Amino acid sequence: MNTRCDDNYRAGLWPLPPRTRTSAGGMRRVGVEIEFAGLAIERIAELVVAELGGRAHVISPYEQQVAGTVLGDIGLELDYSYLKRLGRERDPTAEVNELDQLGESLLKLLAEQVVPYEIVTAPIAMSGLWRLGELLTRLRLAGARGTNHAPIYAFGLHLNHEMPDLSAATILAYLRAFLCLYEWLLERSHVNLSRRLTPYIDPFPRDYVKRVIAEDYAPDLAGLIDDYLRYNPTRNRALDLLPLFSHIDPERVRAVVDDDRVKARPALHYRLPNCQVDEPNWSLARPWRDWLQVEVLACDPSRLERIRRGYRRHLNGPVGGLFQDWPEACSRWLLPELL
Repeated sequence: MNTRCDDNYRAGLWPLPPRTRTSAGGMRRVGVEIEFAGLAIERIAELVVAELGGRAHVISPYEQQVAGTVLGDIGLELDYSYLKRLGRERDPTAEVNELDQLGESLLKLLAEQVVPYEIVTAPIAMSGLWRLGELLTRLRLAGARGTNHAPIYAFGLHLNHEMPDLSAATILAYLRAFLCLYEWLLERSHVNLSRRLTPYIDPFPRDYVKRVIAEDYAPDLAGLIDDYLRYNPTRNRALDLLPLFSHIDPERVRAVVDDDRVKARPALHYRLPNCQVDEPNWSLARPWRDWLQVEVLACDPSRLERIRRGYRRHLNGPVGGLFQDWPEACSRWLLPELL
């Protein structure tokens, strides 16, 4: 099978959500963030160029950008803001004090033990996400280390899903679908202890979940944003809606959350999955197919209403919930072809 036929075949195997287009008519896109350890940034850049083309540009000792790949520009960085700032601010022509240089080197060495390097893609058309598969294989074979390699590795795979439209009804449907499936997704993702102990993927407050899945909850867009900010004035959620709401109404969000790390974009920031890049049986397809259960449920009003009714009964039931095993109970509302 030649390369072109092979690519077409593999693209055809990649599953897509029910709604693949935005309201403007373009293919929906996904930005991907891949966290891992075990490789120097120079080696990571070589692997990206070898698989996806482009040209690597050094920004600092801790940041590079690979421009012009087949998937657009790709950022590489040591995910540690102090080192990145130090690397950017240093004058390359100035003499560096040996003690300062030693301190920075030690800091970098320590950071590399617990802080991941991160590959950050430009938004990729959903139909082209499969192309990242070979890059992940190259990283694994080169020695990249993922979430389960060490107890201190709280590494994640983040997916930034562009919304099909920005109406209150659509956003609410996606949010409800996620909330109803959260416990199933958490179990399905095998989120490790170190990631559970960090605040980055905190669950939504129970009172907020009950409010959103209530039968009579039907806010307009402003009300939906205000309720979200009242209960979730933080980036630390397994599904972060601050970027989406900042894109829609930046002033409303900034009045409550003044954090320059919140980047406005018309997308949901899904942060729950591990990044198990060093495990041969793991691939991007696994967390992607799990997320598609949210997409399918959000696009099926009848099924969404049924699971929402069941989850309300569960949350309002006796201690422990009406269904002792809610993830197991979710199975009746899942699409088996995606499991």
